[in-house]
Amino acid sequence: MLYLAALLVHCVPLAMGQYDICKSWVTTDDGPSWEFYACQPKAMRMKDYVTVRVDPAGITCGNPPERFCTHENPYLCSDECDASNPDLAHPPKLMFDSEDEGLATYWQSVTWRRYPEPLLANITLSWNKSIELTDDIVITFEYGRPTIMMLEKSLDNGRTWHPYQYYADDCMEAFSMPARRVRDLSTTSANRVLCTEEYSRWAGSKKEKTVRFEVRDRFAIFAGPDLKNMDNLYTRLESAKGLKDFFTVTDLRMRLLRPALGGTYVQRENLYKYFYAVSNIEVTGRCKCNLHANLCTFKEGSLQCECEHNTTGQDCGKCKKNFRSRSWRAGSYLPLPNGSPNACAAAGSAFGNCECYGHSNRCSYIDFLNVVTCVSCKHNTRGQHCQHCRLGFYRNSSAELDDENVCIECNCNQIGSMHDRCNETGYCECREGATGPKCDDCLPNYYWRQGCFPNVCDDELLLCQNGGTCYQNQRCICPVGFKGVLCQQSRCEVDKQDCDGAPGARGSPAALALGMLALQL
Repeated sequence: MLYLAALLVHCVPLAMGQYDICKSWVTTDDGPSWEFYACQPKAMRMKDYVTVRVDPAGITCGNPPERFCTHENPYLCSDECDASNPDLAHPPKLMFDSEDEGLATYWQSVTWRRYPEPLLANITLSWNKSIELTDDIVITFEYGRPTIMMLEKSLDNGRTWHPYQYYADDCMEAFSMPARRVRDLSTTSANRVLCTEEYSRWAGSKKEKTVRFEVRDRFAIFAGPDLKNMDNLYTRLESAKGLKDFFTVTDLRMRLLRPALGGTYVQRENLYKYFYAVSNIEVTGRCKCNLHANLCTFKEGSLQCECEHNTTGQDCGKCKKNFRSRSWRAGSYLPLPNGSPNACAAAGSAFGNCECYGHSNRCSYIDFLNVVTCVSCKHNTRGQHCQHCRLGFYRNSSAELDDENVCIECNCNQIGSMHDRCNETGYCECREGATGPKCDDCLPNYYWRQGCFPNVCDDELLLCQNGGTCYQNQRCICPVGFKGVLCQQSRCEVDKQDCDGAPGARGSPAALALGMLALQL
């Protein structure tokens, strides 16, 4: 009786009726209608719906039959495992059966007869459905707990795996991690993966049998040691990044890496006492229905949410057909005490106008993305909810999202800019030499001529030489007898023909006469 009372006290906080109603029929001034609330199924024993797989092949004892013994009687190896004899077989299903009259039934591995080759075993639990843990995972071992093991989780039906917790008699030696306890975690580290030594050290195979993944202790970080402040837990599940997903799984995998050693080293002369034996695995949780259902039933070989709020799918993860005027959203625990249902709505219902900020009144449902998107956004807007500006426009910082003038044209200079797009402040991306918000001006030392070009000449650094004149920074007008960009070259130095033919290069008639007279003299 005392045990039953203690069990009830243990379960009361997690079995409370909060979020157990999805809707109620209410009457308002506009007439009777359904009022929706965030809701979730009750917690239940998940081992009743699990599929179990043990690997590698041949790890289960009994094929061929073999003897084994216990650490308490290491030299009395009279026990036998024989897969062909129902009374001596230890298949995986015995981890989840009902044990009558206190007689333990258990799955058992082969013995460590191949030592020093590691004795490795994986036990995988699959639900083909997302579930949310609500209480501790408890694994019961017979004949001693493993000295090293890992618990892993999957969120995608076993395609990828992530560490959940490490267990070892020496965490630093086994995993290069310091040993920690869950009750020492804080609100900012409640979802930390750690290594614990509490369940791996030898204390006798009959005295200490269980290995736990402490869900309740992590909940207690927010809800208090007696889990009485559940409102704070629900608030943190919504606000703390990754916390809700931390307690969500589709699969669990126990990786058994080294068996119980009996508190000493491996004794090679008797390897029949080293093996794994699991009699029970308790997993308590609820179907994940995204707060859109309060019932979960077992149909066609898997758990299914009985969806409300016009949602559908195994996890109520999308809107029903004809209820897609807004994108699907998960329900929320907030605001307390009834949360937000975030129900899917039919077109033209009181739930909104496609969430397009008044820039469109048409929506389209994209099935493979499970989203509703606005169609034909006006006022130079674009995006799923017409919340962005079209290319070539930028956001008017002084206007609200539902303002018709929320987007302003960039008006980039077509010649001076790289393209017609601008950043969020309206500044265009300029070509080399161009400047200004719209790229319609030139940088210093550049001139404008259907674009910005580097100055050829100026009155400071690029001076025209030999008496040349700078014309609008574009070219030097050179005097007779000089050429070049800056009139820096004499025509005579460059081209003798030009020199011979240049005005002044040929002598006048008087000069020619004087030359002839000089030759005669």
